[in-house]
Amino acid sequence: MSGADPGPRRRFEPPVGDSGEPFWAATRDQRFVLPWCRRCGRAHWYPRERCPHCGGMDIDWREAEGRGLVHAVSVMPKPALPMMAEMVPYTVALVELADGPRMMTNIVADDPWAVAVGDPVVLIWEPLSDGRHLPVFRLEG
Repeated sequence: MSGADPGPRRRFEPPVGDSGEPFWAATRDQRFVLPWCRRCGRAHWYPRERCPHCGGMDIDWREAEGRGLVHAVSVMPKPALPMMAEMVPYTVALVELADGPRMMTNIVADDPWAVAVGDPVVLIWEPLSDGRHLPVFRLEG
């Protein structure tokens, strides 16, 4: 799924670990994938070697819907890291994805203070300096 590009922004860029390599590789093509356990059939987030639901180690990567609901939200009036100073205020949220897991992310909004628990959100991509894209969300509608 792709969406409106929120434009270049300075930010902390997440490192790529072995477990998350398939996720970050897919973001280069703006594809949103999640790890799914073949044993129990459930998606999870964050990427890891074992399924947090059943302990299974047979993990598959599948396209995800890219929609969800805000489960928890906080506005950062001061940057968490100095490199994010030009982004304040910004919204940090726990989004319950339509595919099941919850993901900590940013909500890109004209008014960060207007984002509320229960709001529907949709995935958009923020470009990173190395060709990857960071999944962030915007309010749906």
